[in-house]
Amino acid sequence: MTAIQTVKLLINGEFVESQTREWRDVVNPATQEVLARVPFATEDEINAAIESANAAFKTWKNTAIGARMRIMLKFQALIRENMSEIAKVLTAEQGKTTPDAEGDIFRGLEVVEHACSVGTLQQGGFAENVAGGVDTYTLQQPIGVCAGITPFNFPAMIPLWMFPMAIVCGNTFVLKPSEQDPMSTMMLVELAIKAGMPKGVLNVIHGGKTAVDALCTHELIKAVSFVGSTAVGTHVYNLASANGKRAQCMMGAKNHAVVLPDANREQTTNALIGAGFGAAGQRCMATSVVVLVGQSKEWLPEIVEKAKKLKVNAGGEAGTDVGPVVSKAAKERVTRLIDSGVAQGATLLLDGRNVKVPGYEQGNFVGPTIFSDVTNDMDIYTQEIFGPVLVVLAVDTLDQAIALVNANPFGNGTGLFTQSGAAARKFQAEIDVGQVGINIPIPVPVPYFSFTGSRGSKLGDLGPYGKQVVQFYTQTKTVTARWFDDSTVNDGVNTTISLK
Repeated sequence: MTAIQTVKLLINGEFVESQTREWRDVVNPATQEVLARVPFATEDEINAAIESANAAFKTWKNTAIGARMRIMLKFQALIRENMSEIAKVLTAEQGKTTPDAEGDIFRGLEVVEHACSVGTLQQGGFAENVAGGVDTYTLQQPIGVCAGITPFNFPAMIPLWMFPMAIVCGNTFVLKPSEQDPMSTMMLVELAIKAGMPKGVLNVIHGGKTAVDALCTHELIKAVSFVGSTAVGTHVYNLASANGKRAQCMMGAKNHAVVLPDANREQTTNALIGAGFGAAGQRCMATSVVVLVGQSKEWLPEIVEKAKKLKVNAGGEAGTDVGPVVSKAAKERVTRLIDSGVAQGATLLLDGRNVKVPGYEQGNFVGPTIFSDVTNDMDIYTQEIFGPVLVVLAVDTLDQAIALVNANPFGNGTGLFTQSGAAARKFQAEIDVGQVGINIPIPVPVPYFSFTGSRGSKLGDLGPYGKQVVQFYTQTKTVTARWFDDSTVNDGVNTTISLK
C-alpha cells in the first residue's frame, strides 16, 4: 500500500510537518482518489509563521530593490521551466483541463514578470523649491507582514497575484492556500525558495476558518488580501478592518455578456461558449449570463448546438473541453440550482445533470447547461452558480440591457459584443461594472493595469495587482526638507504655518 503524501507548512524557510490532529484529504475530482492530506495548522504553528515573517521584515525591508527584483527574475524563469509539471498536479487536484491549468499558471506568471519592474513602480515623487530652498519628496515604503487567503479555482494564478508583489515591495508574507487543492500552490512556493527567497520572507500555513481568523486578527499582520466567495470575503474584510488591517477582498460575481445583432456571429457565439463553460464555469470572471438584444435572440439555437459539441471528460484527457467541478459538494450545489431553475419556470434547453463519463463514473461531472426564458428574480440569476450553467435573458434595446446589468448587485465584469463603436462607447460609459470587455468575454486586465471589480464583487478600494497593489503594499511617507549652510541668511522666527 502506497503511503499518502502530506502537504507541508513553510515556516522560517523550512518545509515542516504539521503537528496538528486535524487533516483534510486532497481529492482528485475526476476519480475521487486521495492525492494527499493537508493539515489544519495549530495555533502555535500559525503564530510561528507570522513571527518568522515579522523577524525577517526587519532586514528584508532594507534589501536593495535590485536584489529583490533579481529573485523575481529567477522565480519567473523557474516557473517557466516547471510549468508542465505544475499543470499536471493542478489538473489532478482541481480538475481543470491541461491547457486551462497552464493558462492558470501563465496568468500568474505575468504578475511575477511585472514584479521584476518594481524599481519603476515603487518610485516616489520629488518637487524642488516648493518654497525658498525647500524640497518635498515622497517615499513608498513597505508596511510589514502581509497575508493572503486564496481560493480553490485558481491555485496558481491567485497566489502569484499576491505574494510576489507584496514581497518585491519589501514586505514579508504569510500565505494560506485553499485546503481543497494546495499541492500546485506548494510547488510554486518551493520554486520561490529555490529562487533565493530568504528565510521567513515567505511562509505558508494551511487550514480553514481558524487560520483565516488568525490572519485577520493577529497584531503583527498589517494587510490581508483575499479572493473567494462573497460570504467569506465579507467576513474577512469586516474582521481584518475591525482589527486595523488594510484589506482587499475580491468576491462573487454574475457576469453578463450583452450581444447586439450587429456583432460578428461566429466569433461571438464561440466566445460565449468558451467563457461560459471553460473551467467548468468555476471562474469569478466566467460569463454566466447572456443578454440577447433584439434580433440576436435568433442566435440561441446556434449557441445550444455549439455547447452540445463540448467534450466532458477528466481534465488530463486529450480534447477535454469541460472537466469536473472541484468536489461532490460543488456538484450537488450546481445540480440543486439547476433543479430550482426548472421549478421556477425557466426553459431548460440543455441539461448537464446526468452526464456520464466512461472510466470516470465517480467524477464530479456536470455537463454544459443552458436556460432560456430566465427572469431576474430566479435563483439561477440571483445566485452565483459557479458551474457550467449559462442563463439567457432577452431584451429589446441596448438601454434595457444596460439597466439590467446595472441592477444586478455584482460588478466584477461584463462584456458587449458589437461592431458599432458608438454602442461600445455608450456601453462603457454607462455600465456600472468595474471591468468591461468589448468583444472580449473575460476582461481580466494584464498586470500593467489593475484588477478592478466593483460593487458587490469587491471590498476595499485597491486591486490585487498592477499599480494599485503597489499602493496597497506600501505606505507613502512625505518628506519636506530644507538645508542650511553658513552663508544662509537668518530669516528669524516664523510663527505662521507657511513656508517662505
